[in-house]
Formats: sequence, C-alpha cells, structure tokens
Amino acid sequence: MGRQVVIVGAGHAHLTILKNLQEFKNAGHDVTVVSSSRLHYYSGMGPGMLSGIYRPEDIRFNVKKMSEDRGAVFIEGKVVKLHPQKKEIDLQSGRALPYDVMSVNTGSFVPVEADGSSDVSVITVKPIENLLNARRQIIGALKNKELKITVVGGGPTGVEMAGNLERLVCDESGKCRITLVAGSRLLRQFKAGVRHRVMNSLVRRNVQVIEGTRSTAVQNQSVVLSDGRAVESDIVFMAVGVKPSSLFEDSGLTVGPDGGMLVNRHLQSVSFPEIFGGGDCISFEPQPLAKVGVYAVRQNPILLNNLLGFLKGAALEQFIPQKKVLLAFNMGDGTAVVQWHSLVWGGRLGFALKNYIDKTFMKNFQISGELDD
Repeated sequence: MGRQVVIVGAGHAHLTILKNLQEFKNAGHDVTVVSSSRLHYYSGMGPGMLSGIYRPEDIRFNVKKMSEDRGAVFIEGKVVKLHPQKKEIDLQSGRALPYDVMSVNTGSFVPVEADGSSDVSVITVKPIENLLNARRQIIGALKNKELKITVVGGGPTGVEMAGNLERLVCDESGKCRITLVAGSRLLRQFKAGVRHRVMNSLVRRNVQVIEGTRSTAVQNQSVVLSDGRAVESDIVFMAVGVKPSSLFEDSGLTVGPDGGMLVNRHLQSVSFPEIFGGGDCISFEPQPLAKVGVYAVRQNPILLNNLLGFLKGAALEQFIPQKKVLLAFNMGDGTAVVQWHSLVWGGRLGFALKNYIDKTFMKNFQISGELDD
C-alpha cells in the first residue's frame, strides 16, 4: 500500500529528492511538496546577483515545475506547526496535511528586528529574493543622490555583500560610501592569509571596514555601534549569523543548541524517526556543523536514499561531513579569495573556480526551463 510522503521546503538539501520524485511514484507512494515559493534561489550566488554578475534566472530553480513534472502535488505555502504524534502538519492557509514520512529543509533566517521608527531601509540577506529587490532599490536611488550603505556582519556573507555592492555602484556610475561593520574582527575564524586578502580587496576599493565593535541598533538614520559611534546610513544590510526558525521547538521536537531539529547520523529526527531533515534547519547530533551550503549539497543523496530506504524498511545511510571544506569568497570585482586545507589564494583564477563549481551545481538541477522564463 502506498504511503504519504511530504517534502517541506525546496532548498539545497532537497533538490536531489525533487529531481528523483518519480522513484517514489513508481513505488506507489503519493508525494506532496510544500514550499513558500515556486522558485528557489541559490544563496551561494546571491551576492553575485546583487552586483549583476548573474541574472536572477541564472541562480534559481523552478521547484514547482520540477515537482509537478515528476508527479508530485505542489503547495505554495508555509508550514506553521508540526504535530508529530499524529503525523500531521498545519499550513498557514489553515489546511492540515497528513504524512507517513516527511523531510524538512526549511532553511534559516537572519534574527534581526529593525527599529520601526528609523527611516533607514534595513534588508536581511535571507531570503535571497531580498537581494533582487535591493538591487532595484539601489539602482533607482543612485540616480538621485550619493548613498550611504552599511553592511553589518564580518563573516563570509558580509564580505561578499560589501564587495558586490561596490561592483554594483561602480557599474551604475554612482556615488556611495560603503561601510562594513565586522564585529570583533573581520573573518575572525579564518586563516590570516584569507583575512589579509579580503581586507586588501575591500580597502583598495574604498570600502570602509570597522573592526573591534558591533552593531547594537539601527535608529535615527544610523547604525549605532557598541563603542558609541554612529554610522550614518540610508540602507543597511544585515548579514549577521543565521538561525533556524522556532518551528521545531514550538512543535515539541527535540532540538539542538541553535533551535534546529536534532538529527542523528542518518539525518533522522532523534525523537520521531519518520521525520528527516537537512540544511540550515537541522542540528547534527554527532558534531556541530557550520551553516554553509556545502553540507546541504552533500546531504542531498543521503536524504533521497534514506527516505526511500525508510519506506522499504531497508538499512539507512550515514551522513559523514567533510573534514575540510573548500571556501571561495566572490569579491565582486572578478576575483575570489579561496581557502582549501592550508592553501590560501585568490585572484581571477579563484573566481573562475568558484564560478565553475556554482554553475555546475546549477546545471545539474536547472531542468525545468528556468533559463527560458
């Protein structure tokens, strides 16, 4: 007898499942995909879309068409509650959806609350669609005035945002002061060689980098810093650390320290084995994992095989995280800074490598006419 399979979220970790939905249908199962949008944007190329290196259609997947072409029911909506005891989920529309087995990939968000009294436009870097709207906003504003843009966050996303904003302003022949508030130290968890190359790239292009202080508020058209200074700003991009939504904790599932659904080596909820998950919304019980896309990409085939295996009653595969991850930062000027093991390098060859890796990933899953939209 067929089972009800529900896929919640159409992010990086679920793309292999969506591409192979026919395997579930061929086994007699019914599949429903729930996603907040019919399109999913690849975050690894988001800053490049902001600058104009990539077009919006270059970095997105038509997950609605991908799902429906392979026999699944697609629901555009948001899950607001899980009821694991009775194997049911509630949608924002009021609809209840039953499941026998479920996989969740609901991503993460930037935990920021803007001061509503401020005239500053505060933009979080997630969801990635925000960057497309921001690009239009900046292009329009540059025609009328010199802008003051502040990026809050000294990690990889903040670095890429600052570099790609400089590229956007330059290409539009506009005038803009770009400030990066980097917290205690720019890229503090990375090798000195990475920090040096990134800092040189930004400073050379007149991006002001502020270290040794953090943002405490956005008010009175300024970003207020912990040392008492205020950075006058028209637009503020918040690129501080992301976290999972409270959906799992609110629904009574066991969660990790960051609030993500706690999963075992099989990417399976430790409290409800019929629920699987991947990407930023999970907390991996065996070891902490950084919120980087490479883990979600690597979880793709494991989730597919384990969902099918669970339905068959077969043994499940283990997810073994890479010990070393290649990291490449798109600096927005046709260069990238790359770290691989102990090697640190950059320049145009670095960007060529990152571009090749990203486009190869996109090509593998852009199978639903994305480039024809």
